[in-house]
This record gives sequence, C-alpha cells and structure tokens, in this order.
Amino acid sequence: MRASGTTVVMVVPEPAGALGGHLVYDRRLAAELEGRGFAVRLHEARGSFPFPAEAAVRALAAALDVLPAGATVILDNRIGGAVPELVASLAPRLRTVLLVHHPLALEYGLLPEESRTLRVRERTALAHAAAVLVPSRTVRDVLVRDYGVPPYRLTVAEPGIEPGPVARGSDGGPVRLLSLAAVTARKDHLTLVRALAHLVDLPWELDIVGSLDHDPLSVRRLREAIRTFGLEARVRLHGERTGAAREPFFARAHLFVSASRYEGFGMALLEAIARGLPVVACRGGAVEEVLPPGAALLVPAGSPAALAEALARAIRDPGLRRELRAAALAARDRLPRWDETVETVIRRLFAAPPLAAGG
Repeated sequence: MRASGTTVVMVVPEPAGALGGHLVYDRRLAAELEGRGFAVRLHEARGSFPFPAEAAVRALAAALDVLPAGATVILDNRIGGAVPELVASLAPRLRTVLLVHHPLALEYGLLPEESRTLRVRERTALAHAAAVLVPSRTVRDVLVRDYGVPPYRLTVAEPGIEPGPVARGSDGGPVRLLSLAAVTARKDHLTLVRALAHLVDLPWELDIVGSLDHDPLSVRRLREAIRTFGLEARVRLHGERTGAAREPFFARAHLFVSASRYEGFGMALLEAIARGLPVVACRGGAVEEVLPPGAALLVPAGSPAALAEALARAIRDPGLRRELRAAALAARDRLPRWDETVETVIRRLFAAPPLAAGG
C-alpha cells in the first residue's frame, strides 16, 4: 500500500552520541513510510527524557501544536510515555500512536520511586493513545497484562534485519567474543566481565562495541572491573560503531554474547543470527522469543556464575559452536525484513478505520 501525502510525524529522542536499537527502529520506520508516499517529518525532542524539564515539554507541545488536524503522530515511548498530559491534549485533534520498545519502568538501574512514577505516567499515556506499536509479542503481553491496554489497540511490528555477510571468524588464536550494545546498566556488561573473570585459563578475547556516552557510571564501573580482574589485554571497549565500521567485528567473531537484563526485542541478537554467529545470552524480556531454537545458550540474567558456565562450554567446545552456528544459518532466511515491518504498520494503522482513544 502507498499513501499520497498522508502526514506522519515521528517524535524521537535526540541522539546522545549514538543510535541505540530503539532509535534505529524509529528512524528506519520513518524512512520506510516516506518511501511509500507518506509525508513524514522526524522531530527530535530535546531534553532529558523520560524525566524532562518543563521547558522541554513546552517546546515539544509547541512543535506539535502547528500540525494539521488529523495528522498521525508516532511518539517513541521514551517521549510520549513520560508526558501523558501531552498525549491527552493531542488526542482530540491528532491521531496519536505510542511506539513502546519496552516499558519505561523496566529500565534497569532506576530508583524504586522513579520506576513507580514512570509506570503510572506511561499507563496514563497509553490510555490516551489511539494505537500502540510494539516490537515483540513479549512487550504486547506486558502492556495487556500490566498496563491495561486493550489487545485490539496493539500492533506487533518486529524490526527488520538487514542481510549481512556470514561471519567466518579468525583462524587460530583465542575465541573472539563480540558484545554489541551501549554500555548501560540494563545491558549489564559488568556481569559479563565478572563471568569472564572466572575463565582466565581459557583462550578468549572480548570486543565490546557500543556507545560509552549514555551511562557514565556504568562505564566507570566496567572499566574498574576490567582493571580489578586484570583483563585489560583481553577486553576492549571500542565505543560506538555504525554501518560498515561494525563489519570487521562481526567478521572475526566466533561467538556473540549478551548479558542484557531485559530486551523489548534485541535487534543486535538478530544481527548476530543474520551473520551465522552462535549466541550466549541472558534471558530477559523478548530474548527467548527472538532467538531461533538451537542457535543460542540461554542463562538467567544477573548471574555471573551461570553465564561463566555457558561461556566455558562454548569456548571449550568447537563442536558445540558449530551446532549453534548451523541453527543460526538455517534461520537466516526466516528473519523479519523491513518491508514486512512497514507493511504491518501501514495495514494496521493506515488501512483500517481510525481507532478511538479510550474506546
């Protein structure tokens, strides 16, 4: 389906030095809609969302106030979920859609009162939204069960995965581990390093590719742990890499690792599968939903001992890695594509009669 001039505004957080998976999704969806004839505007909301200053909320409200009646506004939930009063004020005039990557209250590292505040605010915002987009069935089920969102108002639109060259791994030498994630509390690289500290007698090296700008406290704690365990020569923090700059890391990796506490989807996991990489990951959120059977070893989140045991198995046993790799390669042709993602969004949001907020 194509649209001729249908106005869509995508409201996203201003990038803070890097594009995480949620921003990659937002921007790619905007580009795909534009490619199908929608009049798309990408609005970057400035401010420390999801705890914005009043000035940031006023600036966003003013930017949206000039939109023509009936326009569709898709708000990243880091923005919309934090300002339910704005979503409520837009609802009578604009078609508001919340894009919930994962509930704000489930961000790891929040203070209890912060989590409670975000849960109440996002629940209120969801009640005023005409429709809700989510990247996984896991997030959909959480919103129905814990946030009271009617199922008919929810659309699951899995992010697409770009085909990539199959990782070959380097010949000889240590097993190269790859973690592709910004260093934040939720991604929990600290547990990963603590697990690897138990495996110093095994041949491995770890590349951590991801922003070092989002969470300075987590970066500082991670660097301290690397020094404390004497792993400076084996664990390398490369910072953010995008596009072609990431390919050398995929190409030489033998094993993809993730210690994340929670994933609303986990785009990096499917990027690894798309390159035939075996995976060792922590269960949390949609991880089990996303990873194909037989391609990964899964352990409880937050347990260095459990993660160390799984990593030791994969590092010691090249036969096991080959089995996991074969399952990943077999799943490559079944991975979601962006054209499927956008067609789902168009069919649910633009090809059907408008959904009434609160109905």
